[in-house]
Amino acid sequence: MTRFVEPRDLQEACAILADDEWGNKVISGGTALVLMMRQGLIAPSTLVSIGRIDDLDGIRKDDSRITIGARTTHTAIAASAEVQRWLPSLADACSRVGNVRVRNVGTLGGNLAEADYAADPPTVLVGLDALCHVIGPHGARVLPVADLATGFYTTSLGPGEIITGVSVLIDEHRVSVYEKYVSRSSEDRPCVGVSATARYDGTSLDQLNVVVGAAVAVPRRFDEVTASALGGTLDETARRDIAAAIGEAIDPIEDARGSAWYRRKVTAVLVKRALERVSR
Repeated sequence: MTRFVEPRDLQEACAILADDEWGNKVISGGTALVLMMRQGLIAPSTLVSIGRIDDLDGIRKDDSRITIGARTTHTAIAASAEVQRWLPSLADACSRVGNVRVRNVGTLGGNLAEADYAADPPTVLVGLDALCHVIGPHGARVLPVADLATGFYTTSLGPGEIITGVSVLIDEHRVSVYEKYVSRSSEDRPCVGVSATARYDGTSLDQLNVVVGAAVAVPRRFDEVTASALGGTLDETARRDIAAAIGEAIDPIEDARGSAWYRRKVTAVLVKRALERVSR
């Protein structure tokens, strides 16, 4: 039988998790974890709830960053005026996670820790160069969100480590969008998700990040493709060439949402749409 505990602070939670002989798991919203348990995919001996631990919820802005607590729900992120203003692509992605029931309960930290390849927020956060804040038995550390997921449902988190939040630099010169294609139902996870983040120095393109998610095991950036556009403009030719190159370079998975061939075609279309939206 699974035991349920509610530690009062992060140190206690990390200590319980580190005693991982029988597969202890953190639970927050539980939208993914409980489903896996019901399907018999996992059987943790202890569920460590972080629901009563302070300072893991909410959205805070200072002069340079927006920080989002790990326990903040997708609904709260999508509705935040600060996120909508400074990180509109993240607000958009969170507004389209699953359905309203999932968004009202599911959390950003849980979404990242699950490392589900067909998730929306990680694709955007990688494009925004977001940082993931983690605490464990040996102290706190910060790593790029791009380095968190290492494969299907696997992360670089060590024993006893817990995600405490995510932070993103504020940049008034940055434009970022998210494109999502769903091949089955409106509430399904994406077949392909694409984020495009552009930064301009006047009219010249200073930075361009294109990230593809859901079609691959972990969100993938294509800096080797987008580098050719830096210093110029995202005109129609540049957008077409980048989209075609990424469509060729990606090595997609195959599942019920689409074949590898289909995902390559969809990826090229979504990349072109995203680039059109961030072009000047």
